[in-house]
This record gives sequence, C-alpha cells and structure tokens, in this order.
Amino acid sequence: MQLELLQENYGHNLDDALIQEIAESGIIKTYEKDDIIIDINQTLKYIPLLLSGHVKVLREDDEGNELLIYVLEAGETCTMSLTCCMGTHKSKIRAVAEKKSTLLMIPVEKMTNWFHNNESWRNFILESYQMRFDEMLQTIDNIAFMKMDERLLKYLKNKAGLHDSNTINIIHQEIAEDLHTSRVVVSRLLKQLENSKKIKLSRNKIELLDL
Repeated sequence: MQLELLQENYGHNLDDALIQEIAESGIIKTYEKDDIIIDINQTLKYIPLLLSGHVKVLREDDEGNELLIYVLEAGETCTMSLTCCMGTHKSKIRAVAEKKSTLLMIPVEKMTNWFHNNESWRNFILESYQMRFDEMLQTIDNIAFMKMDERLLKYLKNKAGLHDSNTINIIHQEIAEDLHTSRVVVSRLLKQLENSKKIKLSRNKIELLDL
C-alpha cells in the first residue's frame, strides 16, 4: 500500500528507483482531523510527504492568533519544514491535519543526500519551493489588497474546490482562525453572503450557491 500510494502521488515527479528507496526509508504516520503534525519551535528530524488527506500550514503571532498560509494536498510536501531541516532551525510553522491524513516521514539525512544526488528529487523540491512561494505571495496580496468579505468568499471557494464539494462542513471559529480575524466578524460576513444569495448557512455547514 505504501509503495502504491507513493507511485500514485509522486510517480509523475520522482524516478522509480527513488520511489522504492523512499518506501524503504520512510515511516508511515496517520493523523486524525485537527491533530498537530508539526508544531512551532519543534526540532524537525523528518520531512513529510503527504500520501492522503489535507494539511493546513499556519503561522502564529505573539498573541497566539493563527493565520493560514497554505494547504497541502496528496503528492505535496511542506517546503517551510524543508527549509528548517536543511538549516537545522526550529520550525516556524504549525502543520495541522484538516482531515484524516497519512504521511510518510523521511529522515532529514536522506533528503539532503537525494537533493545532491538525484535529479528528480532536486527538481521536485525546487518546484515545491516555487509553488509554496507563489501561494505565500497570494496570501500576502489577499491580506493587503482584498476586503475581508472578498477574502472570506475566496477562502470558501478554495475550501470547496479542495474537497470537491459545494458543501463545506466547518464552524465559524475555524474560519476566523484561518483568516486571522474574529468569529463575530466571520458570522456577520457569512450572513451578508447568505443575504446576497451567494451561500446558504446551516448548523456547522455552508453551501456555496454561486460556483
């Protein structure tokens, strides 16, 4: 199963020999929804490859408020954790399972060796850096240039696309934490979106109507 999931999610990027070596070197771990996979100030000894599920990557301010940076899907890795590992720094992000997720944890020393000796791994890592960098720029643009109601609607559409469903099971507090705002603000804006016929609200559930 481990080898099959690796081939399915990473076979288009990594060569067969490396896939086999990753399967032999990695440790499978499964996390339930809201489990912390990587925490802030944690010393990282393993690099996560996401085999199934979704993982939220968050930053935290001095008061403990969180901001969603990006979401990982199967076939991806967290480049912010890669940076910490390669520089032997402690983690500056928190990675949380958004749903039940299975990851393959790769020892740091293996990753470093592959980066220097395997072209497919090196290209995968560099492409991952570029993708995450673009997503972080988009997050900054959203905060700097978009109104909160626009950010909220975009967040909901991204969430719906991620789960391939117009219906999102989520509480207002979770949205507020991801968008770094208050639950009261989120609830008020959701009501406005419902009044404008863009969404339909139910208990712990939001249905998008204008996709």
